[in-house]
Amino acid sequence: MKTRIEQEFVNYIEKYVSKNGHHLIIKITRESQFEEADAIEMFRKMDIKGMIIFPTEKETYNDAVLRLSLDKFPFVLIDRYMENILTYSVTSENKAGTLEAVSYLLNKGHKHIGLISPIITNTVTDERAKGFENAFLKRGTTINKNLWLTLSFNDISQNKTPKLIKEFLISKPEMTAIFTMNAELAVYTHLAISSLKSETGREIELLTFDSPGISGVTFIKQDIEKCSKKTVDLLLEQLEGIYEPKRMYVPVELILSERELLEKILT
Repeated sequence: MKTRIEQEFVNYIEKYVSKNGHHLIIKITRESQFEEADAIEMFRKMDIKGMIIFPTEKETYNDAVLRLSLDKFPFVLIDRYMENILTYSVTSENKAGTLEAVSYLLNKGHKHIGLISPIITNTVTDERAKGFENAFLKRGTTINKNLWLTLSFNDISQNKTPKLIKEFLISKPEMTAIFTMNAELAVYTHLAISSLKSETGREIELLTFDSPGISGVTFIKQDIEKCSKKTVDLLLEQLEGIYEPKRMYVPVELILSERELLEKILT
């Protein structure tokens, strides 16, 4: 619940659950698979009708989630899904959105584009990384993964991350633009870029997935309300006795900053 995106998910899910005559009970697992497994067990003992699960950011699947799938218990995974295992899931078009964003930077003339990402351990970061790569492949341009900075979850904090990113930027003087995987990393990257600019005058363009709430930053916008509604619809479908697992993708939109919009109008 630490990001605005997660808060919006809960807000809209509760809206559509209530609209359909049901009640939403929430358990926050704080990215712990143990807490996630305990929550699933607790809910099953409470004899709840179905679950919506925002899976933890881990490389391995949670056995408790797999058991739900094997038992055909009504549940939907939201935002992330389990690769190679067919379950109900709803996620944004991460790959297509990142491809569009990075292509936008390439079309502006940027050749050396960096990537700031958490360690790639789930379908969201994996799809966004593939979208990044596909933007270069589509243009037949060589991609330089030495310009990628992947951070462990322990390294992502207000105290540590801006310093780590600034050191990374200093070590890559050829980099002129950077894409961040999420809004939190965009905020830390913006701090690092601003600090570097004040010291050296160096300009680095920043683009990110999800709004960081920073003026002048172009970002990819997810349709959280549509994701939430589709998730509730898929859960209701199962409660009605239908079981046809499917993976649904919701389109995203590239939102240009005010400056970018003005430049586009003038050109």
